[in-house]
Order: sequence, then C-alpha cells, then structure tokens
Amino acid sequence: MDVLTGLLDGARARGAFLLRSVLDPPWGLRIQDGSPLSLITLVRGEAWIRREGEPDARIGVGDVAVVSGIQPYDMGDRPGRPAQVIIHPGQRCEAADGTEMRMTGQGVRTWGAAPDGATIMISGTYQMHSEVGRRLLAALPGVLVRTAGQGDRALIDLLVREMNGTEPAQDLVLDRLLDLTLVSVLRSWLSSPNEEKPGWLRAQGDPVVGPALRLMHDDPAYGWTVSSLASKAGASRAAFARRFTEVVGEPPMAYLAGWRLTVAADLLRQSDATLEAVARQVGYGSAFSLSNAFKRFYRTSPQDYRRREVTPAVAT
Repeated sequence: MDVLTGLLDGARARGAFLLRSVLDPPWGLRIQDGSPLSLITLVRGEAWIRREGEPDARIGVGDVAVVSGIQPYDMGDRPGRPAQVIIHPGQRCEAADGTEMRMTGQGVRTWGAAPDGATIMISGTYQMHSEVGRRLLAALPGVLVRTAGQGDRALIDLLVREMNGTEPAQDLVLDRLLDLTLVSVLRSWLSSPNEEKPGWLRAQGDPVVGPALRLMHDDPAYGWTVSSLASKAGASRAAFARRFTEVVGEPPMAYLAGWRLTVAADLLRQSDATLEAVARQVGYGSAFSLSNAFKRFYRTSPQDYRRREVTPAVAT
C-alpha cells in the first residue's frame, strides 16, 4: 500500500458525528468538543473559521474545510463574530453566558433556528483512537480549505441526501461517505506542489524513497536493512541512505522503528493479542525487546498503554 492508504486506514470513521446546521446571521459558534478531526462544507451561504495563531479562513459553497487537532476554534457568518453558542464534548451546547441550551430539531441529524436559514452547514467529526491516525493529524495544517472538485461535489451531494435517511446500516453508509470525502480532499492537497508537507508524505512520489516507504508500510515485521531497502529501490546503500534522510528528514532505520511502534500501539489498542504476538507482527524478536522500545517512545509500558491514552515522547 502507499503511505497515504496506511494513514487513512487508521483515520477511518466509526460512528462519526454528522450534523446539518441551519443558521441565520448573525451567528457565531465556539467549537471546543475535543474532536481530533472535523470536516465542514456548506450547502448554502458562507462561514469563517478562526483559530488562534492562524489566519481567518473563509468557506463558501463548494469548499471543504478539514480542521485537525483538539484545539478550540470559532466559526461565524463574518470574521471576528463573537460566539453565541459553545459546543462542548458530547455535543453539549450552552450560550456564551453559560446557560445550557437545547437546539430545536429540524429533522434527522439537523438542528437550527429556522427551517430554511441563510446558511446550511454540514459537519462531520471523527473520534480517532489510533496512532496511525495521529500521524496523519500531525501532518495536516490546523485548518485546510480546498475547493471541492467534481468528484468531491458528487460525494457531498450524496452525503447530504443520505443524512435524511433512517434505513438499516445508515450510520455505516454515512461513515464511508465521510471517509471518501476526506480522502478526496487530502489527495487534492497532497497533489498540490505548493503546499508544505512533512518529508515522509512528499517522499511517496520519490522514485528511490517511495518504494522503500511502501515496503516498510506493507511489511513492518520483515527484517529490513538499509542494504536490502537500497537493493529494492535500485540504488547503492550510501546513495539510498543519503537520499532517504534528505527527503524524509530521518534515517531509514529510525523511520522504520517509529513506524513499527506506531503499528504496535494500534495493535495493542485494537486487539487482545499478547505482547509476544504483537512483537512478532511488527518485527521485534521478543516481547521484552518491544517493551523496552515502547517505553522509550511512549513513556509507558505496553500494558499501561492498553489501559489509557498517552502522548508519544518522540514526534514522528
């Protein structure tokens, strides 16, 4: 698989929260729900996103915004609009003065003050508990706005229609449509030559480094060495190591070690496999060696990691 496929597989929606908001100016929202990734698009009207330390971003009809990271952000019908409603975790709402609010429903997955407001906004929020997903989040800008292409527009139209449904497996269908929209937007972003991206994302198109990255991602358990990767990439050992470090920003074996531990973290969370089994799946010779490496990277033991969320000690 390519690098993006592996990363997006970890960011797959599972019971994502989807909502159609119907709004009339003046309106302002403070979003502090702690969601690590949100996707926002407009069916009608326009909106502005403001996040501390970043320029205001405008969203119009035909635009898709991807907001990454759990830091709060503001949305309004114009730049600088004060928040009138604050959205907390669990989609709990309160007025700016702290009064609890209950929004008037306008149908399935829809709320707003009027049946036909000047602004209609579709938002989907991910709740990811995946180290692979976190690696993707770290690569994204805080607020990414892209003009929807023809394929994106078709997906958004289908998403809007499906949000009215109550058929069996409706949540599963909506999750997959949200995923497809996200993937389409991120592919567009990655293909843009002027965007700042981490080296390991840019490297997937490199004729030497790209094949090596795919090999590591496809089979992290294999006993890869700089020499074997260089041979697969069709380069000398020295030239490969130099090129990999230049493009990715770290040596091949350092990248492989980080990727193995990232995959191990997901396996610990998503399965009941023993530590010995996880070690074999990610290329460590024993549970002891994996445990030592894991403690250095995550500052906790694999057993404790299974029970609680932690922040990696090393930025990957």
